Amino acid sequence: MTEPPTPRPPGATLARLILPAGTAGTSVRGRTVRGRLPAGSPDFVHLPVDVPRGVAEFAVSYTYEKPPVPPGVQGNALDIGLFDERGAGLGGRGFRGWSGGARGSFFVRGDAATPGYLPGPVRPGTWHIALAPYTVAPGGLAYEVTVTLRFGEGARTPVPVYPPERARGRGRAWYRGDCHVHSVHSDGRRTPAEIAAAARAAGLDFVHSSEHNTTSAHAAWEGLWGEDLLILTGQEVTTRNGHLLALGTDPGVLVDWRYRARDQLFGRYARRVREAGGLVVPAHPHAACLGCRWKFGYADADAVEVWNGPWTPDDEIALAEWDNALTASVRGTSTVRGTGPGPTGPGRRWIPAVGGSDAHREPDRLGHPQTVVLADTLSRQAVLAGLRAGRSYLAESAAVSLALGVSDERGRCAGIGERLRTAADAPVTVRLEVAGAPGCTVHLVTDQGTLLTAPLPATGTGVVEWRTTPAHAAYVRAEVRHAPVVPGLPGACAALTNPVLLGAAAGTPD
Repeated sequence: MTEPPTPRPPGATLARLILPAGTAGTSVRGRTVRGRLPAGSPDFVHLPVDVPRGVAEFAVSYTYEKPPVPPGVQGNALDIGLFDERGAGLGGRGFRGWSGGARGSFFVRGDAATPGYLPGPVRPGTWHIALAPYTVAPGGLAYEVTVTLRFGEGARTPVPVYPPERARGRGRAWYRGDCHVHSVHSDGRRTPAEIAAAARAAGLDFVHSSEHNTTSAHAAWEGLWGEDLLILTGQEVTTRNGHLLALGTDPGVLVDWRYRARDQLFGRYARRVREAGGLVVPAHPHAACLGCRWKFGYADADAVEVWNGPWTPDDEIALAEWDNALTASVRGTSTVRGTGPGPTGPGRRWIPAVGGSDAHREPDRLGHPQTVVLADTLSRQAVLAGLRAGRSYLAESAAVSLALGVSDERGRCAGIGERLRTAADAPVTVRLEVAGAPGCTVHLVTDQGTLLTAPLPATGTGVVEWRTTPAHAAYVRAEVRHAPVVPGLPGACAALTNPVLLGAAAGTPD
C-alpha cells in the first residue's frame, strides 16, 4: 500500500541545514544559522535539518534582534517549535513540541524533553524547526538559530501515564473547576504540582490543562490527581485569529493552530476536537492582545468563555455579545449563522457560557473565576456533558454559591440550562438563592434586558423571587455584581449563570 504524500509545512521553507554524521571520537555536532525575516513574512517559516543516524539528542537555541520602535509600532516577536522526520504539514503528524516565545532553548531525547516538547527517539531524516514571526518590526527581524546534535545510544522513552477519567466525587452534584490554566509547559511559571496544590486550596474539584499549542503537559500530572481532584487534558489552540480551548480532549491528541480564518480550515479542526471527545470553546473572544480576538465565528462552538481572569471590559463585551446571541437564539430570530454565539446544529439553540482563570504565574489566582457545573459524577464525560448542556454558573471563588430555579403553578420546575415548558401566559416564579457575596447586587436578566435589580443583605446571603411569564421572558439568568467602581458603569461580576429557558422552544407548539 502506497503511503500518502507528506503534507508540505504551512508557510515558507528555508535552505536545508545539513550536519555531518558523528565519527569515532566525536559526540557532538553543531551549527548556527543566521537570517533576516522581512516585514510581511509568512506566519510560519521552516528550517529543515537533515538528521543523520546515531543521534541521541536534538537541541536548539535561538535569539533575535529586538530593536526599539516608535510608539504604536509593533516590535519583533519570534515563536519557535519542532517537528520530526514524520513531517511538519498541517495536522501535526510530526509534532515534537512548541514553546512559542516562552524560552530561548530546548531539547528532545528518548527519555526526556524540555517542557512543551515530547520525549522520544531522534530518528534520522529531515526535521523542521518552525519559526513563527508573531510580529516583525519595520526594519525586519534578524535571527540566529543554533542546532546541536549529540550522538550516542538513544535512551528508552517512558510510557506516558495520563490522568484517570474520573475521581470519587459526590454523585450528582455541583462541581467547581477552572477551565483555563497554564503551566511551565507553555508560557506559565507554575509547575503542574504547584497548580494541583493551588487548585485544592481554591476549593476546586477539577482543573483543565490548557497549554498553548502542545500536549506535553498531559503526561506531567502523574501522582498529582486524587479522589478529590480530576485533571482534564486539552489544549489552548493559539491561532493568529483567536484562541480556542480544546476542552477535555483525549490525552495526547494535538489540534493544529497554523491557519487563519481566511484559510477556511477551522471546521476541520473543530471536528478534530469533538472526535477526541472534547468541547470547542473560543477563549477570551474580545481580549486586546494581538491575535487574541476571535474571528472564526461561532457556528462550530460548543461553549464560549465569557469570563477570563479578573473581570475587565473585555469580559463585559464578551458577556453582552453572548447575551445578544442568546436572545436571538431563543426567540428564533437569528438570521446569520456563525456571527455570534448562536446555533451549533440540530436541536441546539444556544451556546453556554464558561469561565476560566487563564492563570499563568503568581499572583494570578486559580479559580478566579471558576465554572460550577452540575454533573452526575466527577468524571470527564459527566463534567463535559454538564458544560455542553449549560448546566453551570460562574463564580469568582468557592466562597460564592448560587441556586437558580423557575417553577410554575402546576409544580413543574427547571434549573440552570434547562427549559420550563409551560404556556406563554402561565405565571412562573423565579427564585435565586445567593451566598458569599457581601456588598453585591442581584440582576435578573431576560431577553428584554435586566428586569429586576435587588441588593443583597450585608452578609451577602439572601433570596430573591420574581414573577413573570414566558411571553414576557423567553429566558431568565442571574448576575451578581459588586458595587460600581466607575460611576455610570456596571460593577464587576461576582457570579453569573447560564439561562433557564421558559415556554416552548422557538418554532414548536406550547
